[in-house]
Amino acid sequence: MNNFEYRRASDTKDAINLIHQQEKSKFLAGGTNLIDLWKYNITNPTSLVDINHIAELSEIKALPDGGVRLGAGFKNADTAYHPIIEQQYPLLSKAILAGASAQIRNMASNGGNLLQRTRCYYFYDPEVPCNKRVPGSGCPAKLGYNRIHAILGTSEQCIAVFPSDMCIALAALDALVNVEGPEGKRTINFADFHRLPDDRPDLDNTLKPGELIISIDLPEKGFTTNYSYLKLRDRHSYAFALVSVATAMELDGDTIKDIRIALGGVAHKPWRSKEAEDFLIGKNASAENFSTAADLILKDAKGFGHNDFKIKLAKKAIIRNGLMALNPDTQLPGAKPSA
Repeated sequence: MNNFEYRRASDTKDAINLIHQQEKSKFLAGGTNLIDLWKYNITNPTSLVDINHIAELSEIKALPDGGVRLGAGFKNADTAYHPIIEQQYPLLSKAILAGASAQIRNMASNGGNLLQRTRCYYFYDPEVPCNKRVPGSGCPAKLGYNRIHAILGTSEQCIAVFPSDMCIALAALDALVNVEGPEGKRTINFADFHRLPDDRPDLDNTLKPGELIISIDLPEKGFTTNYSYLKLRDRHSYAFALVSVATAMELDGDTIKDIRIALGGVAHKPWRSKEAEDFLIGKNASAENFSTAADLILKDAKGFGHNDFKIKLAKKAIIRNGLMALNPDTQLPGAKPSA
């Protein structure tokens, strides 16, 4: 690790000013992913701007429209166990608790969760080329060992996946991301925050240089009755998703009035299909209809050899999670989804 300067920001404006004083400055919140990137020589900041003591970033509060604002500096664990989140947004709580380990959740911040970088093995190996790490150098994952890689939204440049669990639930909930930078404040729809790789896989999101995530707004509708988060992984403890699914529904009897289905572990960003969701509205919440919706979501899916299994796995996960959402109690250990 290189030498660096540590500076502590007093408020958001101070943090933004400090980050611009040195070219290779980084904001420091939980630092859980930053340290990984630093150890592998992927980032080498010359200055860290500590934002942990900014009150505005460390709160959860109700909004006038009935929604809730999550401070970007609030920790993942504190968010998941907060009474408002557990009661009004249980899908989000379950998704957060499915991620990482308890120790990491205690340190990781909400804003940092949005900014995680891929866990692609080639990205972390400086001895091999990687378009995400060094644009234009190549993507060995396409012809190499690619078991954990993307099946949707890939490009010729990159097939890496986005690793977050929390963000899959935020995508399903249609959250908003509030940011502030040298040009002022703006709000980004969650669907527009993360990018597909296209020809710039080195850019993970749509933040402008020097912008800081201030908060995340959740809408009033939290889907408290019918929801489920399913994470399929190689081991139950501390593993990233091969495929994950967040499902949130509003039902009228057995008929679907509203539904959101977001997938993780399959693309460069949380993945949703409006076509599939529109198909399900007005239909019965049945395995047959979830199967058809899964086909719509995965119609453009493409495997690269070692990850071909993800296409079938994702379809089964979508169907299973839709049935689990009919009765969230089925998410308890040992429980079986409704038929």
